[in-house]
Amino acid sequence: MPFHPRHPRSCAPRRIGAVAAVCVAAAVALAGCSDSESGDDASSIIRTTTNIAGAGVVGNNRDTVGLCPALAPLDRTGVEGDTRPVGHAEGISVIPADPRRIVVLDAAGLDASCAVGIWERVVGAATLDPYFRGDGDQPLYLGTGLASVPSVGPVGAPDIDAIAALDPDLILGSDSLGPDTYDSLSAIAPTVFTATGQNWKDTFLQSAAALGRGQSGFDALASFSADAERVGREIDATQTQASVIRFGADSIEVDGPDSFAGQVLAEVGVARPQSQRGPDFSIDSDDLASAEGDIVYVRFSGPDGESFGREVMNSDAWHDLGSVTDGRVFAVNDTVWSGSGVVAARAILADLSASLNAYVS
Repeated sequence: MPFHPRHPRSCAPRRIGAVAAVCVAAAVALAGCSDSESGDDASSIIRTTTNIAGAGVVGNNRDTVGLCPALAPLDRTGVEGDTRPVGHAEGISVIPADPRRIVVLDAAGLDASCAVGIWERVVGAATLDPYFRGDGDQPLYLGTGLASVPSVGPVGAPDIDAIAALDPDLILGSDSLGPDTYDSLSAIAPTVFTATGQNWKDTFLQSAAALGRGQSGFDALASFSADAERVGREIDATQTQASVIRFGADSIEVDGPDSFAGQVLAEVGVARPQSQRGPDFSIDSDDLASAEGDIVYVRFSGPDGESFGREVMNSDAWHDLGSVTDGRVFAVNDTVWSGSGVVAARAILADLSASLNAYVS
């Protein structure tokens, strides 16, 4: 069955203005899909008027009502009294079977806390650059409830003292923080580090298990896979080669199939241009041939990335691309498309449903 979570604390919708659309807007509910039999009839294809440097903005007016579901059932397997052992990137930790005060230090863990409904027990979380947030400390694509969770420092450099002051009973992060940080955190509370470099689904399941809801994590992934396959059929995904580009402050990165966005696109069945079927790579602003696709998705890494992206997207080299001439370039939420987790993956499904068969008017 499709995933349509509801929760009373998420009842206030968040609407995002067009200017900030690429920074903070996202949703989990799927948008209306194009008729796969419509072919190239432009009169039957979705169109958008909101754009950034000529790119149509996807997801600029979605709300997050009911995004995070109610608390999922607790796993009973492996519970020893009030605790359970959990293996992770730094070894084995004995953690509370049903944690009550959780600090989350990466986007994947925060996404998982929403997906398995334990988000109301998150008492602190590391934060992204303000460019990717709304009025609160956390990214808005996860809903207004998590957006209000207080910061414990930036992602990648958490404030150990701030974490200790929250008296957590579980800390969830990534081994990218390093063994020294792990030791410091473990002195505060049982700590679980997921492994970097693994498939996003493995990271999600590891996070869900640490939160005591591993079975619900499996169920959420199964539901997502079923919906991804359905959406792929509905939008004729295999007929379109999608290019995925990210602008940094002075760089242009092209996503390969191993990136989070690349993995989600593959599951939906979206094809990739021949040049984008290997590892991620960089291109120069005066040699953009490898950015070409039937449709091009762009995103911006912070305000400097948006500034550089606008500069490139207003250049002659960019306008030489056929996808640009055809009005087939769309700007998407960087937090979502660079993220990790089933909530972000569902937001990409919504973006594809709304845009894969679309033209910018």
